[in-house]
Parts: sequence; structure tokens; C-alpha cells
Amino acid sequence: MKSIAVLGSTGAIGVQALDVARMNGLRVSALAARSNVKLLAEQITEFKPEYACIYDESLADELYDLTRGTGVNIVCRMDGLCKVASLDSADTVLNGVVGTIGLKPTLTAIEAGKDVALANKEALVAGGDIVMDAVRRKGINLYPVDSEHSAIFQCLQGSRRQDLKKIILTASGGPFFGKRRDELVDVTVSQALAHPTWKMGKKITVDSATLMNKGLEFIEAMRLFGVSSDQIEIVIHRESVLHSAVEFKDGAVIGQLGVPDMRVPIQYALTCPQRLESPVKPLSLTDYGNLSFYKPDFEAFDCIKTALKAAALGGSAPAIVSGADEEAVALFLSGKISFLQIGELVSGALESLSVCPLNSSEDVYSAVGAAREYVAERFAKGL
Repeated sequence: MKSIAVLGSTGAIGVQALDVARMNGLRVSALAARSNVKLLAEQITEFKPEYACIYDESLADELYDLTRGTGVNIVCRMDGLCKVASLDSADTVLNGVVGTIGLKPTLTAIEAGKDVALANKEALVAGGDIVMDAVRRKGINLYPVDSEHSAIFQCLQGSRRQDLKKIILTASGGPFFGKRRDELVDVTVSQALAHPTWKMGKKITVDSATLMNKGLEFIEAMRLFGVSSDQIEIVIHRESVLHSAVEFKDGAVIGQLGVPDMRVPIQYALTCPQRLESPVKPLSLTDYGNLSFYKPDFEAFDCIKTALKAAALGGSAPAIVSGADEEAVALFLSGKISFLQIGELVSGALESLSVCPLNSSEDVYSAVGAAREYVAERFAKGL
């Protein structure tokens, strides 16, 4: 029986990962959450992990009281997160943590020789070369969890990498598809969180609304599949049925299709190369009738344009964009800045901060920290 550790177990990805574990009889060795202590306690009671991490140390006593008698070992903060990412008893670590906080536990899991199911895109965006170098050095498997990258991964199975011509990276377009920039001035938080297709955490949902999420996934695809920026085409696909595709040099295009349900890529990442029965609704193309495809609007949604610029610059540029976006989205969610100011702050960070090589995880955190400080200072000065 495969044993897994789930980081970010109370978030959208983590909850669905535990659904997959429940359905397929996977053993859960460890759980980790930031602050949702009540849900984490319920998960501990059901899955009986060896370890549980509550990142917010102030909640440790409450978690202990709620799980008294379960025998779970409770750890906290980054040390605790890295502890559960490197347990001997876990075969695979699913990292569903949001933000660059996920980089260190990702590297810790890799160094411990664990296979990694990665939903934490910021780890690859900000520290991609460092992560991929560690993957190659340790010889572990890195399975993408994002539906788009899982699709690309599946489409490439059994094919020679040198025959790959282009990746077609699909995007839902978010809740504001077709809107002009002047129509986005007064966007509210609730409107930005009303995604038409996917149910996700708040940060990634806002990123989908700004299209920053697709820019980050563009960089992530470059890292995962070793392609250049001119080998990736972003296509808006409103129905979210074609999760992504690849084009080979002979003109053949192979795509992965399915209903928009994250349990499919999560399950494949946890059970690869097996394909197990799933409770997900079967895809009926005749129910959809038509599938639509459009080019992105880079002018209305400047976040994606900034992310692609960072991809071309390389070095610390993706880390700067990732860090600035984290800080700006947090300000937007708290009602302190407008929707369009997210893109303005991210672009400003990339233009204002020096781009340099990244040689270690400390360099990554330094670049991310500088970007977050830039956004915080701009906000403090009234933008």
C-alpha cells in the first residue's frame, strides 16, 4: 500500500487528495496545514497519520486537545513542514501548499528521496532550476498535479522528447474573459473569486482572474519539460475540457481531455503509472457540443504579459514576479488595492528590482522577499 504525506491538507488540493486516498486505500503518513485546525483535527481522526504539522504554532495546543488519544505527533512551523516532507514512512509527498513557502519542503522531500506530486507551482516558478537540478541528482519522480501540466505529462508518455515541437497550454480565461481593461477598474473581490469552471483556493482563483496563473504555469511548463518560451502557446479554452496538448514535429497534436475535476490529475500523480477507477463523471463530448479556443488578451490582462517577460529574462525574474504577486493578491483580497493594481505592482517590481542568477534556495527567498518588500513599500506610500 502506497503511503503519502499531504502538505496543505485543508486546502482545495489537499482535501481532494485525501478524497483520492480514501477511495483508493492509500495510507496517509502525515498531514500539514497552515491554520485550519478544526479540519486538520478531523483529518487526523479519520486518517490516523504518524505526524501532523500545524504551521501556525499558536494553534498547536488546540490541535493537541482536539486530537488527544489519536497518537499523532504534532509539529509546527517550517521545521515541522520539512519534517513531514521527509518521513521515512511516506513514499510520495503531495505538496499542495500555496506560495513560495512551498519551496523548502519540496527540496527537503527531494533530498529525502521521496517522489513528489507537485501542486505548489511557486516552487518551480521561483526556484525551478534548483528544484529540477535536485530532481535529476536524486533520481526521484516529480509528478505535476496542475491539470494542464498533468495533461502535458500524459501526452508525452511513450514519445521521444526530441520529437516535441510545441506545448499548447490551455487556460479557462477566468471570470472576466472578453472584458476590456476599462471594464476591470471596479472589479470586486467576490467577482474575482467567482471562477466559472474550477473550485480552488482564493489566491489561485484571483491569479486565474488576472491570468497571472497562466503566466506562472507558462514558466512552470518551461521548467518541467525543458522547453524554451517560444515552444509554448497559450490558448484560452472556456470549457476546460482540453486540459492541454502537445504538437510533434510531424504535425501530430495529442491532447488530454476530461471533465474539469482536479481529482483526475491528483490521482494520476499519486498512482502513476497505474490508472485506477475514479468517481469523476465521464466526459461526454456530445453534451458539450462545441469546444471554443481564443487568443489571450495581453493588453487587458497585463499580469500574463509580465510573467512571460520574466520567463524570457530568467534568473531571479520569475521569483520577483511570483513574490510580488503573492503580496499584491493578499492586499487585493483584504480590500486594500484594486484589481488592476495587482498587475501594476507586479510589473513595477520586475522593472525596479535587479535580475540576478539564482544559485541556491537562499537566493530565491532573497529575490521573493525583495519583491514582497517592494509591493509593501509601494502600498505604504499610497502606490
